[in-house]
Amino acid sequence: MEPWLLVTEDGEIPLPEALPDWDYQMDLHLRRTVRVDLRRARAQSGLPVEAALMLAAVWTATGSNLSGPAQHVRLTDDGTRGVDLDVLLRGADLGGLLLLDTALVLAERRHDARPSSPRRAGSVLWSDRATLRLQGDAPQFPMAVIDFARTSFPDGAAWHLQISGNLESATMGSLLLLINERSTVTAAAFKNAGKPGPVDRIVLSAVYADAARTMIEHALGLDDFVEEGDFPDGSLGATLVGLFDQLFPGRSITDIRLRRRQSPALFASDLQAAVKIFEGAR
Repeated sequence: MEPWLLVTEDGEIPLPEALPDWDYQMDLHLRRTVRVDLRRARAQSGLPVEAALMLAAVWTATGSNLSGPAQHVRLTDDGTRGVDLDVLLRGADLGGLLLLDTALVLAERRHDARPSSPRRAGSVLWSDRATLRLQGDAPQFPMAVIDFARTSFPDGAAWHLQISGNLESATMGSLLLLINERSTVTAAAFKNAGKPGPVDRIVLSAVYADAARTMIEHALGLDDFVEEGDFPDGSLGATLVGLFDQLFPGRSITDIRLRRRQSPALFASDLQAAVKIFEGAR
C-alpha cells in the first residue's frame, strides 16, 4: 500500500502525525492507492480462485465517538489490482484522534470453505491502520459541533466535555468540548464567539463554568491529583493544576477535596463563585 495523502489547496502532502490548526469547520480530503495481488491473497488464505474480496476503508474519531465506512471496492477479478481510495470526511463529524483502517476482507459468506480458511463475510485477510491527531497542539480549547442524536450522548444535552487519558497525557489530546448542533442557541453562541451578542455571552459563560466544574471534579476524583504531583508541561495534569490554582488561590487540593466530600452543595457554590459565572455576560 502507498501512504495516505492529505489533499490541501497547495496539493497533496503525506499524512502528518497531527493537524494543530484543525477545527470542526475543516473537512479532510484523503487519498491512497493500494495494490492487491488477488491470486496470492486467495491462495495464502485458503480461498478458491473465484472468491470475491473487498477492500474497505473505515474511519473512527475518538473525540466525537463517531465512525463510519469511508469507501469499499469489490474485487472479483484476478491478478494484481490497483485500488484508489478517495475519502472526504466532514469536519463536524471528527475530533480527537482520527483512525483510518484499511482492510482486505472476504466479500460474501463461503459455504464450501475448508475448516482452516475464512468463511464469514467480512473476515479480515489483511489490515492497516493510520492515525491523525486533530488539534494536538492547537492553542484553542479543542471543540467540535456534532449531532448528539448520532452519538451515545443525550439528544437534549447542549454540550458535553469529554475527558480521556491520564494526568500524564497531552492536554489537547485529552479534552474535547462537544456542542450539540441541535441546540441552535449554543451552536450560534460559539459561531458568534468572536463578536458575541448578549445571549451568546450568557451561553458562553454557562459553558465555561460547566467545563471548569467538570474538569475540577474530574481532577479531585483522581488519587494522583495531589499538591506534590509533578506533571509535564502541556499535560492534562499540569492544565488541571493550573485551573485549580486559578480558581482556588491559596487553597490546598486536600482541603478542597475534603470540602467537596463533606459539603457537596457548598462546594458547588464555591466553584460557581470561583468561575464568576455570568460576570462576563454583562
